[in-house]
Amino acid sequence: MGNALRSLYGKCCKPTTADESLGPHGVSAATVGVSALAHDLFNFEITSQVPEELGSYVVSSRKAQANWYRKMLDAWKQAKPPPQTAEEASRLIIDTLKRHQKADVEGLLTFYGLPLPHTLVNLSAEAPTSLPDGVLYELQTLPVDPKAVADGDTITVYVSTADPSVSSTVPKEVILASVKRAKARERKDYDKADELHKKITDSGYRILNIQNEEILARKFRIRLRGIDAPESQMPYGKEAQQELLKMVGKKSLRILVYGEDRYGRYVGDIYCNGRFVQEVMLKKGLAWHYVAYDKRTILAKWEKEARERRVGLWASSNPEKPWDWRRDRRQGNNQN
Repeated sequence: MGNALRSLYGKCCKPTTADESLGPHGVSAATVGVSALAHDLFNFEITSQVPEELGSYVVSSRKAQANWYRKMLDAWKQAKPPPQTAEEASRLIIDTLKRHQKADVEGLLTFYGLPLPHTLVNLSAEAPTSLPDGVLYELQTLPVDPKAVADGDTITVYVSTADPSVSSTVPKEVILASVKRAKARERKDYDKADELHKKITDSGYRILNIQNEEILARKFRIRLRGIDAPESQMPYGKEAQQELLKMVGKKSLRILVYGEDRYGRYVGDIYCNGRFVQEVMLKKGLAWHYVAYDKRTILAKWEKEARERRVGLWASSNPEKPWDWRRDRRQGNNQN
């Protein structure tokens, strides 16, 4: 048994508490997905038994199911690196069982709460090696606070003031307040330290603790260039926010800034671990191409692909556009 499978098994096999609902495979709802699959593969290697409840999701016999788990166990061990995300686990199952019945493959994926084949996307965009035309500057962010992902197209990020992109613009009073705060904390004058930190945050900066190191960082509100995600109160608004959070939460980002919008947000293209975030949002049907502000044909192409596959918000034949939704509510408020 590989260490990665043991690790995931351990995560999903903690005793459940009284208020935790159990998934179909006998583990807590919080562990459904990659960890649950790892749990069942680990159990299969020891007992040669498949989950009892799986038969309610698939059409083939128990003997056939055991054959699937044998194949998946071998594929998992050979994968380098092994699956870490729901999409990676889904692809492993699809590739391993590609000659099996569609109903069985989709039933198995549904059993583990993993993405179905038609919802998976193949990414094509690569992070540019040089700055494209129109880019004002590039930001390399600190890990993103999950609470800073407001919705499907806006996030708040922080960049260390040691970074060349911001180092020359830090106000002297912010640097001085940072030094005084550190000294106040040394002498345990926490009230003074908090007062100085408020001065720093009011100036658009913040002291972050990253791996036990305090870092002075500048705050940037980022609007994803070229897309418009559903508002939080709209259908798929929550799903869009969760998808963006899943991609960028606790990760450092590369952001190419093209300008500012009328709300003071920086408009930019975002790359995370080499993935172009806007491509993912469009191909998963969780955003529109914001053609009024961005004429890139590739964005229109990605939106069209999602429409044709009827994924995400395109499951509806005529989803309401977020700019129309905002306009209607502004007009309604003006009439009241």
